[in-house]
Formats: sequence, C-alpha cells, structure tokens
Amino acid sequence: MRKIQFLFVAVACTLMTSCGNMNQVLSAIQNGSVINAITSVIGLDKVSAQNLIGSWTYNGPGCAFTSENLLAKAGGEVAAAQIEEKVKPYYQQVGISASNTQITFNQDGTFSSKIAGTNFSGTYTFDEASQQIKLKGLLLSINCYTKREINGISILFEAKKLLTVLQTMSALSGNANLQTIGNLSKQYDGVRIGFDMKR
Repeated sequence: MRKIQFLFVAVACTLMTSCGNMNQVLSAIQNGSVINAITSVIGLDKVSAQNLIGSWTYNGPGCAFTSENLLAKAGGEVAAAQIEEKVKPYYQQVGISASNTQITFNQDGTFSSKIAGTNFSGTYTFDEASQQIKLKGLLLSINCYTKREINGISILFEAKKLLTVLQTMSALSGNANLQTIGNLSKQYDGVRIGFDMKR
C-alpha cells in the first residue's frame, strides 16, 4: 500500500510541478488530498454498496470537484483541501461535530442520521455507477454522492443542496445559526461540499 501511495504522490507531483503548484502539492500531501486525487482519477475512490453499510461519524468538512480531466482533478483536489479549511469555521459556527453528526446505512435500505443534532431518517437507494445516494425522509428528500477517502468516505452534496439540507435542519431544530451556512452555496457553486466520515 505504501508503494502505491508513493506512486500516486510521485505522479501528482510531476503533474503539479509542471503547473508551478509545488507548494500547494506539498501541503496537500500532508492530508492525503493528492493521493485522493489520483485514486479518484483511476477509479479507486468508488464505494461499493456493501462498503456503505454501517455507521459513519463526522470527521471534518468534505469537498470534491467533478472534472474528468486528470490535471484538473489533481489541481481540484488541492483546491478542495483549501476549500475544506475555509468551510470548517462555518461548520464550527453551526455546531457540526462528531458528537452530533452521524449517519447509519442499514442493509434493508433504511438509514438514520443526525445532522448538527437534528434527526433525519428514512429510506435510501445507492447507485454504484454514479456513486449517488438518494435519501428519502418524511419531510425531505435529497440526493448526495459518496467518495472513498483514505480514512473513510465522504458524503457530498451540490453546494445549493447542502444549503437546503441545513436550512431544513434549522427549521426543525430552531438553530438559527444553521442559516449562516447559506454563503456556501454562493461561494462554491458547482462544487460538492459535505462531510468526511469515518467508522
């Protein structure tokens, strides 16, 4: 595994240094985003239906670009790491933490979750080809995407859809702070943002 990771980093560094972004690459290597970039490009970041089953706990902001171009994807992952750092204060402000943000996917197609302490449960379907998860609850139905990470998975939403989720949670919980996340949909249109999760 270490040899594979080293190979990923070497390829990413070669690509990025040709664009003059070596400092960004070196900083991104520390959190694994460059390895995530290359695994994303060669398709190793896919989550299987069986891998999805189980309980997952919030481990930090998640972010991904959707470009299919190898260079753009590697650069995008470096940029994604930077976006995650910018998103973190928003999440902290609304109180999203490991103690109150979790999701469990059950074998029978049901799920239960908490987002910033607000319960959300229902049924789900998962399309392995697109990595899309369709979550259907009593008051809210939403699509999200999953991606394998080094230490778990990411559950990601289109930025505007994340706003919808958090505004709904805000209305249910009375947590007005959740509405402050609305700026994300304006700043990161076209970027998937959500949660890095671990078991």
